[in-house]
Amino acid sequence: MPLSKARRLLSVGAAAAAYLPLAAYADQPKPWEIWHQAPATSIMETIESFHTELMVICVFIVVLVLGLLAWCILRFNERANPTPSRTTHNTMIEVIWTALPVMVLVGIAIPSFKLLYDEDVIPKADLTVKATGHQWYWSYEYPDNGGFGFDSTMIEDKDLKPGQPRLLTADNHVVLPVGTTIRVITTASDVIHSWAVPAFGVKIDSVPGRLNETWINIDRPGTYYGQCSELCGVNHGFMPIEIEAVTKERYAQWVEEAKKKFASSMPATDSRFAAR
Repeated sequence: MPLSKARRLLSVGAAAAAYLPLAAYADQPKPWEIWHQAPATSIMETIESFHTELMVICVFIVVLVLGLLAWCILRFNERANPTPSRTTHNTMIEVIWTALPVMVLVGIAIPSFKLLYDEDVIPKADLTVKATGHQWYWSYEYPDNGGFGFDSTMIEDKDLKPGQPRLLTADNHVVLPVGTTIRVITTASDVIHSWAVPAFGVKIDSVPGRLNETWINIDRPGTYYGQCSELCGVNHGFMPIEIEAVTKERYAQWVEEAKKKFASSMPATDSRFAAR
């Protein structure tokens, strides 16, 4: 094979591999991504595992139904079976096609309920962060670290620096420590928003006049991105969530810096929002 042709084939292969699910893992969306982002919490790892199990079940069902359909077409068409059967009932077949789907649904329900329980029941939190949705930006408060807060708005395209993703970079991003159980409480000041970070497996509505809560425990340092996931108006697509996960030492250092930087930004949060 000529060297130039071999190089072309290698290039095509490398390009194709870039679109495989395993290669699409990242902490932010990628073009043509067809799988989840790399999990950064135990909840997201469970979600991904459950999703994979469901995909296997779905593929099995599709193959089974297509196989039965093809068999019926070939075995019972007019040419192969000129004298049709007059059978109206088959007890065994009816029991099978009733019991098998029930067993499949029960098999899906058990891990599904367990996952919902793990997501809903918040363990004892080491840190609480409050996220408030506005049209169209987020504001954050740290009640356990002195009650300072800040607004987080999207950086316009013209102001982006090299390496900063478009529509996902915020002027003031959230900083959180890894290996820490963090309670996130969220609300909104105007319409319904939704605080969602795919790598964390988190998506929770921010409803005016109501406090919703969830929890995360980030496995590894890095920068993670999300967006408002509830249609909240004309600028719905311009409400990024940028989170930097750092070591506990670096987080303590950042808190001291943030207290000075955002000292007068927002009033202290009500004590009932503090970690419990």
